[in-house]
Amino acid sequence: MDRQYVGIDFHRRRSVIVRLDAAGERLAVTRVANDPFEVTDALREAGPSPAVVIEATYGWYWAVDLLQELGATVHLANPKALNWGDRRVKNDVVDAHDLADMLRMGRLAEAWIAPPAIRELRELVRYRAKLVQLRSGLKAQVHAVMAKEGVLPDTLDMFCQSGQRQLDQMELGRNYAIRVQSLRGLIGAYDREIVMLERDIHQHLRADRGYQAVQAINGVGRTIAAILVAEIGDVNRFPTPAHLCSWVGLTPKHRESDTKTRRGKISKQGSRLLRWALIEGISRYHGGEVLKHSYQQIAKRRGTNKARIAVARKVLTLAYYGLRDGEIRCLAKPVEAAA
Repeated sequence: MDRQYVGIDFHRRRSVIVRLDAAGERLAVTRVANDPFEVTDALREAGPSPAVVIEATYGWYWAVDLLQELGATVHLANPKALNWGDRRVKNDVVDAHDLADMLRMGRLAEAWIAPPAIRELRELVRYRAKLVQLRSGLKAQVHAVMAKEGVLPDTLDMFCQSGQRQLDQMELGRNYAIRVQSLRGLIGAYDREIVMLERDIHQHLRADRGYQAVQAINGVGRTIAAILVAEIGDVNRFPTPAHLCSWVGLTPKHRESDTKTRRGKISKQGSRLLRWALIEGISRYHGGEVLKHSYQQIAKRRGTNKARIAVARKVLTLAYYGLRDGEIRCLAKPVEAAA
């Protein structure tokens, strides 16, 4: 029996499964509820070891794990790289057929299927980032209430010890005071959850050589190191640091046609959290002594924004070798010669 190609248009509740033969002829269309038993029954019709493609959309983890357990060779399609064109008809059957056809012809834009251990680590790292984002919104609300009452902050950080003292001593209208008190309680709850998550993440990664190595980069602490490990995953899937920088979205867009070539702004077609972590890591120290001179030169010629991006690529290059080798040789302290 020839190998079959299976395209799955995956949704929250139901999915459409289209099976093609090696010549591209449609063999069957099946609509199933997103239930493991129904998906299993539908895939058995494809014979042994089918090639299956599914989009990296909402909730794909369990489906990919199930398909792999059933012996399928699973390919994860990158939704941002799929160009459906201006079709007159776009429906679930056509989408599933096109996915299977692109896989059959070797034209599928694929995303990496992270192993379960990396996915679990990402869950904690991304959840921590989400909590920090929500906490920042709560802090902004406190400043907004102060502005309404005409109270100026005495310090840049209103949630350090001196800032908390000012909040304790503020005389606000009753309803404003109730809101600030509620916000401070919520911020305290978020603080506790974030500390708990950071402790759990560090315990999980403390024996990871790459996690320890990248912290040698100036500006990369435990939090940013954890983001690097979780978001990049297996660094050996990238042949060179340049491939990694492109995957993260820190390289310029490239458009070429005939004799014309145009390079634009960075593509930003990767992990937003990872790009934020790299920019955050170099914002204050500019990469330390190793990279600070490069930052200053680029900033003088082309501005600070471009300098940050350029140095972020250099930091990511160092991180590549740290994650791959468990050490960053150019940052290692020289061994003193024996007397």
